[in-house]
Amino acid sequence: MGWLDRLFGHKDAQAPAEQAQPQGASTAQATIAPERVGLNGEYDQSGLAKRVAKAFDEADFQDHQTVWIAQTGTTVVLKGKCPDQELLNKMVATARAVNGATAVETNQVTIGK
Repeated sequence: MGWLDRLFGHKDAQAPAEQAQPQGASTAQATIAPERVGLNGEYDQSGLAKRVAKAFDEADFQDHQTVWIAQTGTTVVLKGKCPDQELLNKMVATARAVNGATAVETNQVTIGK
């Protein structure tokens, strides 16, 4: 089970080709704040968190099922327990690289097994 599936119940992170670029998407996306853009370009209240989960899956981070992803506006919030600081640092760098993320908060993460 991957990050996206565990956290948001998505079985398939890839959008079908016809849904990947909905008609009028450039106009629609221009009116959606970057942190609210969903996996397929649609409005999604948790769009940033879902895209971070997808980025974690694509980066092949093991899903330890102890770290959770949330968002507060443009801030990605990581919560829970991470096995080590090096992995947390990689997660932070990956989350920061997602479009719409302006900060990553980790004060709710404890380090250790």
